[in-house]
Amino acid sequence: MTNPVDFQKSFETVQSLMNLQAAAITKSIEQQKKSGEELTAFFQTEAEKAKELKTPEELIKFNMEANKALFELLKGQGEAFTAIANETRDAAMSELQAITK
Repeated sequence: MTNPVDFQKSFETVQSLMNLQAAAITKSIEQQKKSGEELTAFFQTEAEKAKELKTPEELIKFNMEANKALFELLKGQGEAFTAIANETRDAAMSELQAITK
């Protein structure tokens, strides 16, 4: 009462999962590059703004606003990486469920 193993289907599934991994790595690298560019631009802009500060009050206000903007930028970047991970997980689970049918 054993069912024959479909090695071709198993091979295709493994191949598909490896392609998903490669795509996820590529997307992650692209996102890392984009994140690095965004951070570089952010710090360059903030450095230019800081040159104009004249009083301690301006410095404190600038620091608070810059930190808030930085945290929002980092939050957005984290969400982008999470989206890549979720998309890959969902695709992999779909692929694995297909072989159990």
